[in-house]
Amino acid sequence: MRGASRPSLAGETGAGRRVVRAVVRAVFGALAIAVALAFAATSPAKAQLFPTPQPTPTPGITIVSSDISSGQAVTDLGSNFLERLGSQATNGVNRIGRSNPGGGGASEAADTPKVRAWLEGYGISSRTDAQGDFAGDTRKTYGGVAGIGATVAPGVNVGLSFDHSHSKIDVPLAFQWATLDLNQVGGNFSIDKGPWTFAAAAVHGFGKVNAFRDTGFSIATSGYAATVDGALVEVDYYWMKDEFRIVPKVALEYVRSHTDGYTEQGQNFFLVTASDATAERARALIGAEVGRYFILDRTILDLSAYGKFIDNFHQSFSTVNVSIPGFQPVAVQGIGESRHGADAGAAASLSLTNKFRLYARYDGKFREHFISHQGVAGVEVRW
Repeated sequence: MRGASRPSLAGETGAGRRVVRAVVRAVFGALAIAVALAFAATSPAKAQLFPTPQPTPTPGITIVSSDISSGQAVTDLGSNFLERLGSQATNGVNRIGRSNPGGGGASEAADTPKVRAWLEGYGISSRTDAQGDFAGDTRKTYGGVAGIGATVAPGVNVGLSFDHSHSKIDVPLAFQWATLDLNQVGGNFSIDKGPWTFAAAAVHGFGKVNAFRDTGFSIATSGYAATVDGALVEVDYYWMKDEFRIVPKVALEYVRSHTDGYTEQGQNFFLVTASDATAERARALIGAEVGRYFILDRTILDLSAYGKFIDNFHQSFSTVNVSIPGFQPVAVQGIGESRHGADAGAAASLSLTNKFRLYARYDGKFREHFISHQGVAGVEVRW
């Protein structure tokens, strides 16, 4: 927002010090409770609250459920990282900071380039319902992100991030489970022009899946590589009135994942050989962010929430050829999200100084047969 002023932190009295502590504890406590409840909602103990249909056991389809789940997990983690990069480039807190990092109403042209670095930790809990011959799954992911960004010219911003995550995938109805270790490198940039922001992000990820299947006589194992690539473009319009803001957002996202073929290892009974698999997804995201900041003593507390409508207008899956001793070879296709869905979330940010900020965020994804909850906590330093 060109020329917009950010109130100076100087001169505030210490009368609000107790208030800021109470408000911060309440906000971050509320976010922690929300994330805890979200994780609890997808735990096995709550499974009866969300009944899912039992799959029809078709050899060759149910038997590679963990492979299908792993491919979907790779796609979703690539998408999550893309959207975090997009948020770094376009969310209201960063937009205010880029326009007037020092406050006082200085013109945007007077701003000197700023460098910022951030560290994040996150957890994701998700569940995919059983659908036809797919046995359904639950996934738990924990990871961390390190990133650095800079304002290289007035209104022009770039960033680079690295993400590492570890996922546990459980397919209990098919007696299968797997782990996924995924590394992702991503870059983003944004251009601010008056109230408009144009942003783009791209990611490349690579990792390893280790899968396990109980044959009834022994544990069959397999290991194979996975990759993911994706890109996102977004256009926002930033409207602000006093301390309030509304930011309509429109974005397009594309993600492609690939998992290698494998042959199970174990006792020579009922071992599976499966070919490689690819999945593609393109979607539109349309929504808005609303937020407000508060000046409390010498700190700035910013609260925001967002909602998005999701249209998965393109999804495609390659055919996986599965060979099982004693059965005819079969061709299996993966599963995707429902055509339409919604994303929603909330965030709290506490700027202790112009150079140091703490933040936390909750993100939820809601589809017809898929639900995901994510909690993020991070710290950002500017210089």
